[in-house]
Amino acid sequence: MIIAMPVVNNQLCMHFGHCDTFAFYEVDEKERKIIKKTMITPPPHEPGILPPWIKSQGGDLVITGGMGHRAQSLFQEAGVNVMVGASPADPEEIILSYLNNTLQVGANVCDH
Repeated sequence: MIIAMPVVNNQLCMHFGHCDTFAFYEVDEKERKIIKKTMITPPPHEPGILPPWIKSQGGDLVITGGMGHRAQSLFQEAGVNVMVGASPADPEEIILSYLNNTLQVGANVCDH
């Protein structure tokens, strides 16, 4: 499984479309560990471009603080699951919390 996360200044970026880098984590769900981390600069932001781009990078799940409803729908159409409401923290801590079923998420911080 590959989990994608928007990152800015080595922290989860709260606004999905406004990050300068995406971290892609290949994880072993059974062993609950990170196998590989890859940092990739996304293409220039345009509406609708990130869902197919993340899918083309092998993304299965996106964890973010906030994401608009249209973007969530586009990810669903692309076959990528989305988890919104994560708090800003070290991305690897978020991934490990997710793998251990302890990740707590709140409200979607995006209002569009």
